Amino acid sequence: MLYINGEWVNAASGDELEVINPANGELIQKVAKGDEQDSKLAIEAADSSFKSWKSKTAQERAKYLRDAATYLKENIDQIAETVTKEMGKPFNESKGEIVLSINYFEWYAEEAKRVYGETIPASHQDKRLMVIKEPVGVTAAVTPWNFPVAMIARKIAPALAAGCPVVVKPASATPLSAIKVFEALHAVGLPKGVANLISGSASKVVGEMTRNELVRKITFTGSTEVGKKLIRDSAETVKKVSMELGGHAPYVVFEDADLDQAVEGAVGSKFRNAGQTCICTNRIYVQESVAEEFSQKFAEKVSQLKIGNGLDEGVAIGPIIDEDAYEKVKSQISDATNRGATVVCGGQKAEVDGQDGWFFEPTVLKDVTDDMVISTEETFGPVAPVYTFKTKEEAVERANHPEYGLAAYCYTNDLKKAYYMMEELEYGIVGINDPIPTTAQAPFGGVKESGIGREGGHHGIEEYLEDKFVSINVK
Repeated sequence: MLYINGEWVNAASGDELEVINPANGELIQKVAKGDEQDSKLAIEAADSSFKSWKSKTAQERAKYLRDAATYLKENIDQIAETVTKEMGKPFNESKGEIVLSINYFEWYAEEAKRVYGETIPASHQDKRLMVIKEPVGVTAAVTPWNFPVAMIARKIAPALAAGCPVVVKPASATPLSAIKVFEALHAVGLPKGVANLISGSASKVVGEMTRNELVRKITFTGSTEVGKKLIRDSAETVKKVSMELGGHAPYVVFEDADLDQAVEGAVGSKFRNAGQTCICTNRIYVQESVAEEFSQKFAEKVSQLKIGNGLDEGVAIGPIIDEDAYEKVKSQISDATNRGATVVCGGQKAEVDGQDGWFFEPTVLKDVTDDMVISTEETFGPVAPVYTFKTKEEAVERANHPEYGLAAYCYTNDLKKAYYMMEELEYGIVGINDPIPTTAQAPFGGVKESGIGREGGHHGIEEYLEDKFVSINVK
């Protein structure tokens, strides 16, 4: 079903899309497949609600967000099961995603009450100058499949807190998770039109969003290629945009690091969600003197990871989302081995009893060089290439990517080295001895072609606000 103007409705065309479980290829459910007409109706519903929604007090908007967080808490197992069924991640990871989503709703329930203006010293005695903050307007949010609940929460919580009504287009692979979020908003009595959900054709639904003059803000998480298209299309009506795009995170391990800690961190960063996260490490650089020891310990840990259906007990690696993603992983490994890389563990399609999904063995490669495809193109799968370096200057030069700049990681027990890496790594997020830095109260986003703007923290709500300067002549 689509959610438009406070009601669950079918697509105007009557079309449906199939939601497939990537672990076994089975049909989970059919949902409405929206198009331009549905998108336009949702945008108009959002626009009609804008005046009344922005006029509500911050405390009133905050209450809806807190109540939605409570609903998610009370239904966490059911929602997590939906996430696991339609995109494959292990159940405990899905629960962790819902917890993060709850954190975003709770955080922005508080940030709604902290949208401050300012007064400015005037250059003339007869003037009073001030800046007030106003919501940008109708916001269109386009979200990915790999975190189908958290990415919606991270976008709509600050938008609603700021006073912006929203229209959400979820990934076609994971509309059921999005529906669960909107069930929460419906259950808490969010006013009609304030939040709308349109699953369906990306070109048609999002095309209407970028063309429609009523939409004043586009927020997107996904590939750099698609993000660039949305920026171009949004330029026609000069929309405000925020983009969280592709990444190619380096993971630098110095010889003074706690190697066991670095190994655990690398496993957690690389293989969470089967490597299908935008901030997971794509390149592991280890200082030469400890490279062999690190690689052995790392491969041993990786080879112990249990592969299977995310609903089964003890599973750490679920399926890859679809055949295209599976073939991309195979292609990168093939290119690397043909150019001299060695498979330390994994490297093959995984066979899981009773399941017919896109499972791939968690893989470690060594003898990897910078000219291999895996060294420059985002993998989005369970493959970890290990490189070696000699000096911190070399590590920085190779870690900094010419296009991507989303997240980077460094392991060292030398404070001076940590500061050096923090300042020299050209990334929007840097984890020092921390493989999972994402949190609701801190900004998330990249530099270069990895994005524009920030989500999370007090920075996130600013993306949905405009500064209005007011000059008053008091004489």
